[in-house]
Amino acid sequence: MAKFSILLPFIPRRSRQAIPFAELVSHTHAVRLWQGQALAVEPHQTFVHLAAAGIRVPVGLGVTLMPLRHPMEAALQARSVAQATGAPMVAGYGPGGKVFQTNVMGAPYRSQLTAVREYLTLVRGLLDGKTMEFQGEYFSYFGQLPPCPAPLVEVGLGVLRPGAARVAGEVADVAITWLTPASYIRDVIRPALTEGAQAAGRPVPRIAAIVPVALAHQDRDLTEVVLASNQAHLNAPHYRDMLRRAGIDLPGDDLGAMAKAAVAGGAFIFASPDEVADRMQEFLAAGVDEIVLNVTGVRSAISVAAAQQELERLLQLTESLAGPPPRFGRTT
Repeated sequence: MAKFSILLPFIPRRSRQAIPFAELVSHTHAVRLWQGQALAVEPHQTFVHLAAAGIRVPVGLGVTLMPLRHPMEAALQARSVAQATGAPMVAGYGPGGKVFQTNVMGAPYRSQLTAVREYLTLVRGLLDGKTMEFQGEYFSYFGQLPPCPAPLVEVGLGVLRPGAARVAGEVADVAITWLTPASYIRDVIRPALTEGAQAAGRPVPRIAAIVPVALAHQDRDLTEVVLASNQAHLNAPHYRDMLRRAGIDLPGDDLGAMAKAAVAGGAFIFASPDEVADRMQEFLAAGVDEIVLNVTGVRSAISVAAAQQELERLLQLTESLAGPPPRFGRTT
């Protein structure tokens, strides 16, 4: 049976703004609350705030950016969140865009994949309690993270293209996708993950797909909702390359055509309530283990309240596909 989770559909300015969405996880079949990188309130701290408020649910970072912290700090922060929540965590990482890398470090990683491989190797080793003696091109550490009991932390990698997927197969526990059609996951991402895992002699990482979705209504404009969620991604070179590989041609000078192409190609799910379960089944058939419902388009085009209602409705529509409810709930 499938696992469904939800993405916090906005960047909070105060940690307490995430509480209704964490409660949605605790009261439904959703298994995890995810958040991407934020530069307003730091996501690790938002998750700890939720735990302090009495809402202790599994969480996921999809993804936090490598240039912001050394792998030792990343491992410590991830384990601290798992300790605070008392629940398993997915700590997902990505290198970020080259402009961001330059802004933080003065220059981009010369080899993105080498940097990613080194980073995840260190984080995983430190979380496993190993004494690391690692000298890399970009990251080095000699020492151990002091032992301290904590729930499981899975190390994830954001993947868009085959190279990153192969690296994820070598060193990650979870491959995290964003805006990737089910057919592309089936035909490109999963085979590359398998190739990397076989080369490293380890299990194939599970796949968590963060899927942008909105229910189609007569009063909703497809173009507005899609672009409110993903216009920046649809214009980014690495996303455009991924979508081209998936067979989606994006005419960047025509925003309406761009949005329609994303929907027609399955990168964005804009579907009627009757169609939602079938569209989600396509991701499950492609080998996705956890579907993360992303309604940022609804939030940005309409409101936070509309996004919360949308998630409640989507979880109802996918309940027949979901496994048993999670064991983690609200604590007092």
